[in-house]
Amino acid sequence: MANRLADAVRAFHMAQATAAASAQRAAEDREKVTEARDQLATAIVEASRGGMRQVDIVRVTGYTRERVRQILRSHGIAPD
Repeated sequence: MANRLADAVRAFHMAQATAAASAQRAAEDREKVTEARDQLATAIVEASRGGMRQVDIVRVTGYTRERVRQILRSHGIAPD
């Protein structure tokens, strides 16, 4: 009986540790997504300023035309 209780306590503590580690990894992954999104927005702006048409940016990125327009407008670039 005592062994079963001790095993359950150990399993519970291991689960807590795993959950904490998972939460940390999830936070790190969210940060990576944010950084990648910012880099993509910068690349979209650079492509537009370099002469790439919005329709081509849409095709390459997979973003909707409206999302590309929003990104460009937020960086002071007028829509096509």
